Order: sequence, then C-alpha cells, then structure tokens
Amino acid sequence: MNKDFSLVSLNISLKKGEQKIPVDQAELKPDHGIVDDAHAGDWHRQISLLADEDVETMRGNGIELNPGDFAENITTRGVDLSMLPVGTRLFLGETEIEVTQIGKECHHGCAIYQAIGDCVMPRKGIFAKVIRGGRITSESRCHYSL
Repeated sequence: MNKDFSLVSLNISLKKGEQKIPVDQAELKPDHGIVDDAHAGDWHRQISLLADEDVETMRGNGIELNPGDFAENITTRGVDLSMLPVGTRLFLGETEIEVTQIGKECHHGCAIYQAIGDCVMPRKGIFAKVIRGGRITSESRCHYSL
C-alpha cells in the first residue's frame, strides 16, 4: 500500500543541543543522514520526523511553535508517522529512508516540556536511516510503502 504525504519543513542544526533551523533543501547521504546536521552519523537515528498535525496539538496548549522546535529534521503533513511500523520505507523525492524507531525517551529538559509540561516528540516522533541518498526540498513528492 502506497500513501502520499507532503513535507512542511526541512530542519538542521550544526551542533547537538541547538534548536534546528529550517533550510530550503537537504542532502541525504546513505548510512549517514542529512549532510551538515549534528545528529547525522552511522547509527539508527540518522533523521528525525514529526507530523505537523502533532505539532498542531501542542500549539493548542497556548505555545508558539515552529517547524524544527521539537528538534525534528523533517516536518510532514498527511501521514500519522507514529502508526508506521519499524521497517516502513518512506520515499522523499529520489531518496529512500527506513523507519528504525518510534518515539524516544524525553529528557524532560527540553524547552517545550519546561514551558507546558508535555512534549509530543517522545510519543509521535519517528527516526529513520537513509537507504538511498539524494537532494530533497519541501516540494519533493513523497509517499510511503508498508
């Protein structure tokens, strides 16, 4: 089954612990992640993704939120990422990534958790590794395959 979705924002940070900032395009490198992103490397959490719909639920708590504020590399629209099983392949333009982890432990020190006592990334965020590299933009056609 294939399902289309869109990219809202691509976000990187040059150093770990810094807020991610939106970029116009990103270069995905196999077995590495996003070129120039601090969290890239030879491990299972090369790229983080979060659905904009999940960010919207947090905006309902009265806090101003922008893409990348949850430290996600890719903000999507039109797919419930947390429902995709590990092993799902996502096709972003010419690239291919594979879901490796659903959610993560919250360290409770993030600014959003401190402000409102909750963070959506541990429940709804996913992580992936790059299978096939290439360049992506927010205009890239995207779909996933179960």
